[in-house]
Order: sequence, then C-alpha cells, then structure tokens
Amino acid sequence: MQSFIGTGVALVTPFKKDFSVDVDALTRIVNYVIEGGVEYLVVLGTTAETATLSQEEKELVIDTIVKANAKRLPLVLGVGGNNTMKVVEELKTRDFSNFSAILSVSPYYNKPTQEGIYQHFKAVAEASPIPVIVYNVPGRTASNMLPATVIRLANDFQNIIGIKEAAGDIVQAMKLIQNKPEGFLVISGDDMITLPMVLAGGAGVISVIGEGFPKEFSEMVRLGLQRKVDEAYKLHYLLADSIDMIFEQGNPGGIKEVFKTLGLSENTLRLPLVNVNEDLASRLQNFTKKLS
Repeated sequence: MQSFIGTGVALVTPFKKDFSVDVDALTRIVNYVIEGGVEYLVVLGTTAETATLSQEEKELVIDTIVKANAKRLPLVLGVGGNNTMKVVEELKTRDFSNFSAILSVSPYYNKPTQEGIYQHFKAVAEASPIPVIVYNVPGRTASNMLPATVIRLANDFQNIIGIKEAAGDIVQAMKLIQNKPEGFLVISGDDMITLPMVLAGGAGVISVIGEGFPKEFSEMVRLGLQRKVDEAYKLHYLLADSIDMIFEQGNPGGIKEVFKTLGLSENTLRLPLVNVNEDLASRLQNFTKKLS
C-alpha cells in the first residue's frame, strides 16, 4: 500500500479553554501538517484523546478533518477497542467512504493471550470493508502482540496490510521486518526509533512529533527511505531532544504545548490528562522557537 509509506501523523483534538472541540484550530493543524509534507493523516487515535470524546464529538472531529483535508491526503481512522463485538459492529455500520484504512489497537486492559489477540483481529479483518493496520502498543494495552502473531495475521488476512509497531523494541521490529510477507508494512509507532526501523526495512511512521515539526520529521523519513543515512541522522539528532520532551509528561500534553507556541491551538487537555508543568513548557517553547 504505497499510500502509507512515509510519515503519517496521529492528529490531536484541540480544545478551547472551555474544553469544547476547537474546529478552527483543528482545521489549522490539518493544513499545517499537510503543508509540512506528511504523507497521510490518522484520525481519532490515542493522541486525539479519543477516550474522552463523546460520540457526537468524534463525528465532529471526523467531519472537520475530512473537510479540511479536501481529499489531499489519505486518511486512516482509528477503530479499535477491547470489546470485539462493539468494534465489529462499528466496522459494519460506519461509512468509510472518506478513509483509505483503519488503525485498530490491540485490546487493552483485558490482557488476552496471543490466540485471543489473533481471534480479535480475525473478527476485525472479516468485518472491515477497508484495509486494516493493526496497532501494537504494550505500554498502553498491557499485552505485547508478538511477531509470530502479527505474521500469522498478515499471512491469513489479505486486508491486514500493516502494523503500527510501538513496543519500543528495535529487535522485535527487526523480527517483524525479517519475517513479514512481501508488501506488508511495518510502521514505527515510536518516534525515537523511527529512523533505525526505516533503515532496517520499515515503511515509515505514524508519528506525534511529526505533527509538531512535519517538515523536518517527514524529510528525515524520506531520506531514510532513500538510504541517505547521514542526512537523515542529521535531522534525527536535530529533533531527538524534542521527541524526549513531548513524551516526558505524557501524550498529548507535550505536543499541545508545541502547538500553543506555534499559535495553532490552545494547550487544553481533558481530565484525567493535565498540562505539562512550567519547566517542561518552557523547554518545549524554547526548542520550538529555536527550530522555527
């Protein structure tokens, strides 16, 4: 799937100071990342604080991004959860005409076995009318989708086209790349090891820092895909401190501070998430001003 080679960004949901969804800010952010050169947009992922949005707000976010994007880039919609029947129901009833794929997280909190994870994604694959990118993020789900399970899914279901791999384990990522079927995409879900993953044979990234600094980060990924290693690592090390900072006190608190500094949105988060502290805010502001 050529559409998903390069940099995708997991869009935030900007809120006004009264905690309502800021449609104008979201439109600005969509235009900013597209003009920055990213290859695709991911809608309603974890970074969007989706767990705190009502159903009506989710539809508002989708409609706003679809309108702002105006068919310029492929869109991926987050459709996942730990209730398989509910995920399948959404896949069977939602209109996916504006989307090129779904991103579906491995079930969280339940801690299924590898067989349970396989059966969950089997149900997802069979219900989804569009391609599926599975998402492994053990730090949030409390279970790791092992390479053998991913490869089994990739071989058994043609519409499971890739994985967003966010275990933060370069060895695990390399096992996926080594054993995947041809055409299956191993996409980094960890900004700091994106370049090593790309150079090992990965397809790119679904990024958080890439929406704050889309020009530099997407160019780094393109250089990596072109095997221009020295030029790519120059950009990696330029951005490395900012990657640490945006995750230091949780996501998306850090990236929202960057957006506030850039004048794109407020830095408002919904509980249980809170703003980064003054020290980190100051460091992020200084980095952002220096880079821009």
